[in-house]
Amino acid sequence: MAPRNRTITMTPNELDLYSQRLLTLKGEVKPSEIENRTINQDLFQVLDFLPSHFVDLLFVDPPYNMDKSFLSNGFKEMSIEDYSVWVDSWLGKLLKTLKKTASVYICGDWRSSAAIHLIARKYFKVINRITWEREKGRGATVNWKNNSEDIWFCTCSNRYTFNVESVKLKRRVLAPYRTDRGEPKDWMETDKGGFRVTHPSNIWTDLTVPFWSMPENTDHPTQKPEKLMAKIILASSNPGDLVLDPFLGSGTTSVVAKKLGRRFVGIEIDKTYCCLTEKRLELAETDSNIQGCSGGVFWERNSFQPQHSGLLNKKKFGPRGSCHTPTEQSLFESQDSK
Repeated sequence: MAPRNRTITMTPNELDLYSQRLLTLKGEVKPSEIENRTINQDLFQVLDFLPSHFVDLLFVDPPYNMDKSFLSNGFKEMSIEDYSVWVDSWLGKLLKTLKKTASVYICGDWRSSAAIHLIARKYFKVINRITWEREKGRGATVNWKNNSEDIWFCTCSNRYTFNVESVKLKRRVLAPYRTDRGEPKDWMETDKGGFRVTHPSNIWTDLTVPFWSMPENTDHPTQKPEKLMAKIILASSNPGDLVLDPFLGSGTTSVVAKKLGRRFVGIEIDKTYCCLTEKRLELAETDSNIQGCSGGVFWERNSFQPQHSGLLNKKKFGPRGSCHTPTEQSLFESQDSK
């Protein structure tokens, strides 16, 4: 292994140790029995056992509609019609777990996004579609390079949490405007350059897919960045809320929820990935940093140096997301509810 390779791995002894912490459900459970735990089972084996109305935020990153291997399991591409039926088979049953004020985020790529939208609107109010840039990816000679993914943002009702002040983006000012007195207009002038804090949009270009020198990296082939999850969790939940991820993978949702003071439940079929989750949760007890987040804002990609140069307060995301100024829960009502 290269000296700077920080990929989290699992030894046989660790596999034995962490596997003892995993849950297996054999019947209906109360929320307190699965809170802050990792369930090592096929989702379809546990859907009927999950409690009702206990989830504030549902994040779903299902297998996309393509051939893909995941250690002991895999997924085979199917027709868009069959993929829609498959999505419906678990999404409809997850509906009972959600509170009336819950938000739902569902990931997909261009092959699966249309099916996800079609099924999501059966059960939820579809609020928006986020598109985020995957800066990695192989080049293409007979097609456009595929380096984006979608996340469908949905809610159970017109009342939902959205903490906009917690997810603003800090970026360099390329064309700075000044007032008549020569003072910065809506931006900050520093010895490291000009910066502006902007409202979040549904186009995310500031994410870095985990790679070998990042401390959050694992060998999971479709691991989401912690920064991505931090945006979603901070925007659509409050400290103490419960986050459910039914396709947990190597645990990013649970890890970020813990770092930000939320409760969590993760479901994953592969034991090795579940154990990686447990190891990452243990590491989060002593390191609550989230790369790309500091000083109460999210930073654009490739801005590591100004983040850590004293430009802003160097507070990190503490165990309760303490680097942010506390904001009250925002419950919105759309025009069609009036």
